[in-house]
Parts: sequence; C-alpha cells; structure tokens
Amino acid sequence: MTDNPLLTFSDHPHFSLIRPEHIEPAVDTVLATNRKAIDKLLARSKPRDWENFVEPLTELDEHVDRVWAPVRHLNAVVNTEPLRKAYNACLPKLSAYSTELGHNTRLYAAWEALAENERRLGLDRTQQKIVRDTLRDFRLSGVALPEREKKRFAEIQEALSRLQSRFEENLLDATHAWYRDFDDADALEGLPPSALALARQLAEQAGQPGRYRITLDFPSYYAVMSHCRNRELRREVYTAYVTRASDQGPHAGRWDNSALMHDILRLRREEALLLGFANYAELSLQTKMADSPQKVLEFLLDLARRSRPAAQRELEELRQFAADELGLDTLEAWDLAYASERLRERRFALEQEALKPYFAVDQVLNGLFELTRRLFGVEIVPGPKVDTWHPDVRFYDIRDPDGNLRGQFYLDLYARPHKRGGAWMDECVTRHRHGTELHPPIAFLTCNSTPPIGDQPALFTHDEVITLFHEFGHGLHHLLTRVDYPQVAGIHGVEWDAVELPSQFMENWCWTREALNLFARHYRTGESLPDAMLEALLASRDFQAGMQMLRQIEFALFDMRLHSEYDPEAPTDIQALLDAVRDEVAVIKPPAFNRFQHSFTHIFGGGYAAGYYSYKWAEVLSADAFARFEEEGLFNPDTGRAFLHTILERGGSQPAVELFREFRGRDPQVDALLRHHGISA
Repeated sequence: MTDNPLLTFSDHPHFSLIRPEHIEPAVDTVLATNRKAIDKLLARSKPRDWENFVEPLTELDEHVDRVWAPVRHLNAVVNTEPLRKAYNACLPKLSAYSTELGHNTRLYAAWEALAENERRLGLDRTQQKIVRDTLRDFRLSGVALPEREKKRFAEIQEALSRLQSRFEENLLDATHAWYRDFDDADALEGLPPSALALARQLAEQAGQPGRYRITLDFPSYYAVMSHCRNRELRREVYTAYVTRASDQGPHAGRWDNSALMHDILRLRREEALLLGFANYAELSLQTKMADSPQKVLEFLLDLARRSRPAAQRELEELRQFAADELGLDTLEAWDLAYASERLRERRFALEQEALKPYFAVDQVLNGLFELTRRLFGVEIVPGPKVDTWHPDVRFYDIRDPDGNLRGQFYLDLYARPHKRGGAWMDECVTRHRHGTELHPPIAFLTCNSTPPIGDQPALFTHDEVITLFHEFGHGLHHLLTRVDYPQVAGIHGVEWDAVELPSQFMENWCWTREALNLFARHYRTGESLPDAMLEALLASRDFQAGMQMLRQIEFALFDMRLHSEYDPEAPTDIQALLDAVRDEVAVIKPPAFNRFQHSFTHIFGGGYAAGYYSYKWAEVLSADAFARFEEEGLFNPDTGRAFLHTILERGGSQPAVELFREFRGRDPQVDALLRHHGISA
C-alpha cells in the first residue's frame, strides 16, 4: 500500500487516481499506523509538553484528514455505487477510531496534565484554548463513562454515522429518480428561454435529443415553480420535490427516511443521557455560544413576534394579487413562488430573468475577487494545473500583495447528476505548521448553480450570486486564517452558532450598489446594469422578508424543539411537532402531504442538529458587523483590515463573542438585522 496515491499526496490529491477499491485499504493503513504511533507516543519517557506531545498528535490527525477529506468530498460531488460502498465501509472504522481516542484515559490524563502545567510550560492563549477545548471534547466523547457505557457510546457513534449517511443517500437517490420529459415546450409555457434551454440540454444529455426534461435539481425545479404557467405541472413538480425520501409522493416508500429519523433521534437522546444531559439539545449547545435550549427558543420566538406582522401583511397582499391579477381564488403551495415572482415583477418592474445576462459566471467571479481585494488586501488568481474530479472544476490561489501564498481552493459551481444538492464549503487541507514548514489551507467550494447552456456562459440568478458569496465567505474564514494550530485554525474551534458570520457577512455585498457595480455587466455588450434595474433590485431586498424570516424561524424552532422534546418511550410524532411549530409561528401552512423533514439534511445528515438556529443568530452578528462598514464606508480599508484581523484571521483561537466585541466595540445587537430586512425594531 505504500504506493497508493491516497497515502502519498502532500497538498493536492490525485483525484483521477482515487479508485473505490483503494479507499478501504488506505483508511485501514492510516488508522493502524496512527494507533501504533499513539501507543508509542504514550509510552515515551519524554516530557509531555507541546512540542513532544501535542504536535505529534496533531500530525497524526492530519494524516487521517489527508486520506479521508478527498474521499468524503468525492462521495458528495461524483457519487457512484462503488464509491458509496467504499465510503460506507469506512464510516464505522473512522467512527471506532474517533471513539477510541475519545475514550483513551491515558491521552485524557496527558491533556489534563498540560492544563495543570500550562503556566509552567509557557502555553500561549491560543494553546490554552486548544487544551480547554480538547478536554471538553474528551468529556463529550464519554471518557469518564464506565466501561459498559463506553461500549454502548461507541456503538451509538458508529450507528449514527451509518444512519446519517443513509439519510443523505436516500435523498440523493430520490432527487435524481424523478424527471419528466416533454416532446415540445408547450407544457412549459412561461419558462424563460434560459430555463427552456436548460431543459433541452438535460434531455439531450440523457439521450433524448429534441425533447425537454425537468428534474428536481434546484435550477430546474425552481424555474418551473417560479415561471411555469401550467398550474397542474407546478403541482406535480412541487409534490415530487416536497415528498422526496418519504412515505408520500410519486416514489412513496421507496427511499423513505421516516424510520431513519426516529432511529437518529433515539440514538442522539441516548448519547445525551449517557453523558448526563437531559436531551440532545443540551449536549449540542456545549460547543455553541447559546447558554441553553430555552435561551434559543426565546431568541427565535422574539424574532418571530417582531417579524409576524410584516409576514401577515405580505401574505395578504400576495393572496389579493393572485386573486385579482392571476385568477387564483385559492393560493396553494405550488402557486407561492409563481405568484410571488409575478408580484415582484409588477411592483419593481423587474424580471429575475432579465438580470441573468448581467450575472455571467466569469464577471461575477471577477467582481467577487475584486471585492475581496479591496476589503482584505489579497489577490485571487488562477492556480497551477491540478487534478480535479470534473472538467468544470476550477482551482485558484489566494496571495498576499507581496505574492506569498495564503491559501488555495477548488471551485465546483454547477448542478449535475450524482452530485449532492445544496452548497457548501469543506476542507481539503487545514493550515498547520510542522517545524519550520507551513502548509497553507486548501478548500472545496461547492454550489449547484445553473450550468452553461450550449456556447453560452453560465448566467446566474441573483439568488445564485448570493449563494456563491455565502460559500465564499466560509472559504475566506478557512483560507485567510493566520493560526498555525489546525485545532483552532479557520473554522475549527469556532462556536457553531458563530461559524456562519463570515458567510452571511459576504451576502450583504450582493445588495450594495458599490459591489454590484464591480461585476453586474451584460455578458455580450459589457454594459453596466441599468440604473432602473439596479434601483429595482436594491428595492426588492425587503420583498417578502417577513415571510422568509418566519420560514427560517420555523425550521430552527422545529429543530430545537425536536432535539429537546423527543422521547423514544412515547415516540414523538415528528409531523405533529412540525405542525405545532407552524401553528405557533408560520403564516403559510403547506399541504398535509408535505414531508419537508424527510429532506432536512442539515439536522439529520449534516452538523446542524439542535443548531439550525445558528443561521439566524449568525445573521444578527453579520448584519451588525456589516453595519460598521455602512457607518465607516463600504470599502474603508481600515474597517476591512479590522474584520480581517479580528474575525477571519483568528479562527477559533478565542471565543467568538470576544472577537466580535473586539471588532464592533460592544455586544451584538439585533437592530441591524431587522433594519436590513425592512422590519421595524
């Protein structure tokens, strides 16, 4: 196995050489090597200080990451049956290894000794935080449990890793199983030319030239829901989308996540009880800024109270418009996006389709990179030619003005088959220093935007531009860190409800004239976005902001209540709980067959369980941080450097609230968030 490329790449994995049959042996090798190295490390007589203990352990962690990070990424972006099989075969092995480390009392004792002797050892503030965080994680891993309970804890971790992966696989399979083909475009009346061209391209790629295909990938789905005049087709597409991986809809029961949700919730609650917490929500908040589930609920309900009047007005206006102008006596769930888009066009004299020629992919990227240069003084340029997993993937360097490399990133922009939906940033390499050698960070940035059609470049909606800026904010947090310890570099060590601060901060620039002027130019003529369209776009920021706010609050309340209240002795009716949350805060009630929870990967597959509220809390932080730019000048270099030095470069080296106070000069306030959404404080 020594010549396996998975074990030999240094900075850039050779994606074309990663074969599914190599993955499990490579993981077995690195885990076996690490186990031996840890035993040897604990047996040494050298003093267990930072250099002789923490640095070797850190290097061993990096060995695992170097093997697993590209595999984890490939499973999300080029999912195939052999790769999925290899990935799932490795999950229990990695879970067992992680649990072993968390239960290793000798390791725990060595870290405790570091904590007791931190002054004598001369540990700096960042090192002290790493020690505190590590001891907390040991306790949350069950290091103090009796042996029988440790065994059960390990079983739970292994089962959860398997079940959460299965949840995501079911959703991926259900999403790509449904499609509709049409012989001509008559049934798709209302779709803009770009959406029709995409439908034609999808059919051609599927071996159906001359036809039109719609799918449940978001660019295709949303185009139908927003523009298609065929109400019955909108109903059909909506039904297929909101019943994916459930007991309802066109594939009812085939990839049903119903039982998986209960299994995941039951195991999470059992894990929490083993560790002495009343529920999983309490356990989850140990690594977040919020003090308790009750505090989170109070925060969300207060936001709901402030937002609900605006949402009620917006919904009533939409219903009236749909009845008067569209002939819809009842406004159904499959009418909402369609009617909203028509109302937006009427109110602002602005069609989203008309904006797309001004958001061509290269122009948007150039503007984003120029904005980053002006704010943070770094240059983004094409990187060296590296191996990638798809021809559309790009690779970039981020460099300081003097040319020194700060970081690198892969950019995978477009939706395609066998690629997980949504958008995300993941780590390929975390910044770390081994002796005198510095390894710069590398990121994976992934979106599912509208792809190029024919010879035409990819033309984005404004929402797709916002998504790109959001994920790029995560990337900047990872890539611009100056912390040399991977435990707290970039997003590591950052409280989960603060990790969205840089990403949501970057979204704000998509709503400023100054930033839009950097890139909103017609891809054929080079003409800037006309003043009338620009004014209409900026004015539309508050459009249905109350309804959008309540929708996110609904999801966050459901998540927090579910993980606070779930009881396997009298199994919680998940649908009934979601309905109760909607009765409390929502102004829009979906149809009874809607199974949103079956595709809620953030909490059942990702890392947001009892943490989805983080999006709203981080939005408070980001709006308040952006307000300083509004006060001091959007491109004020001093303000940009302050954000760079206090937020982006410091990672998790200090508590997030301390870094925010250092940047803003006070605690965060909710007023800027409400103001940005046109909601009175």
